[in-house]
Amino acid sequence: MNITNYIKNNKLSLRVIPHSSQLKLVKENSQLKIYLTAVADDNKANLQLIKFFKKEYGLKVRIVSGMKSRDKVIEIVQ
Repeated sequence: MNITNYIKNNKLSLRVIPHSSQLKLVKENSQLKIYLTAVADDNKANLQLIKFFKKEYGLKVRIVSGMKSRDKVIEIVQ
């Protein structure tokens, strides 16, 4: 999936769905959703989110908003 259309000012907004059966990033109703296999306990889902963008897109990211929420804003770190 091409995510460049969703990146604004080096930031990307998305909704996280933890504890899913598959690890995938999809567009649903004009919003990006990432389905993570990790549970939301002990920051596991957040860590998997960061690793996903590194592995799939080669992007180093950090969570700037929504550390304990399903709605997150991540920033691409140069």
